[in-house]
Amino acid sequence: MKFESMTSRLDEVERRIREACARAGRPREAITLIAVSKGQPVEAVAEAYALGLRVFGENYVQEWLEKAKALPADIEWHVIGALQTNKAKLVATGPVACVHSVDRPKLAVALAAKRETEDVLDVLAELNLSAELTKAGTSVEALRVLLDAIDAEARLKLRGLMAIPEPTHDTALQRANFRTLAALLEALNAERTPSRRLDILSMGMSGDFEVAIEEGATHIRVGTALFGARERGMR
Repeated sequence: MKFESMTSRLDEVERRIREACARAGRPREAITLIAVSKGQPVEAVAEAYALGLRVFGENYVQEWLEKAKALPADIEWHVIGALQTNKAKLVATGPVACVHSVDRPKLAVALAAKRETEDVLDVLAELNLSAELTKAGTSVEALRVLLDAIDAEARLKLRGLMAIPEPTHDTALQRANFRTLAALLEALNAERTPSRRLDILSMGMSGDFEVAIEEGATHIRVGTALFGARERGMR
C-alpha cells in the first residue's frame, strides 16, 4: 500500500526542486521534471496527469506504447530505458518527444532509418560514467564516435547527454559524477556551432536530483519519490 498521497509526494518533490534551484541560483523553469512511470498502472499516470504533470518517462517500449494509447495525447513521452535495435521502429514511429538512451552508433542508424516522418527525432547520448558492465551507455572514450554517428543522421537531432551514475549516498561522489557530465557538455559546446549547441543534461533521480540540479541538470528523472515504491513483482 502507498500511504502517502501523490499530491503530497508531488508537493515534496517540488519543494526539493525549488530549494535546489535556489541554492544554485537557477530559476525553477530551468528544470524539466520527468515523471518516471515505468511499472506503474495507467491509473497512477492518469492521477499524476490530473495533478498537472505532462512529461513522463518510460523504460519498456511495449509498456510505454500501451500507456500512450490509453492516456491523453498531450503527454510528452521520453524513452529513458536501454533500447534494443529491434525496437527502433516502434520508438522512431511512436509518440516520443526524446530518446535519452542512444548509446551506440548502430542504434542511432536504426532510429534514423525507421523514422517515417520528416521531422527530426530528439535524442541524447547516454554515457556509462561508472564503467559498470551491467549498465547501458557508451564510455567517455567512445563518446566522439557515437556523437559523430548521431550528427550524421539528418532525421536525428542531438540535444545533449544523459547518464545514470552508480547509486550512492556519498554526496561528494554524486557531485563528481554530475560535474563530469556537465563538463563534457561544456567542452562539446565549445566545439559546436550555435545551431548545433547541446542544451539538455539529463541526470539525477529520486535520491540525488538536488545535487544534479546544483551541478547543471536540465532534466531530472523522478519515479519513486513521485509514485512510491513499485509493487513487488512489477518491472
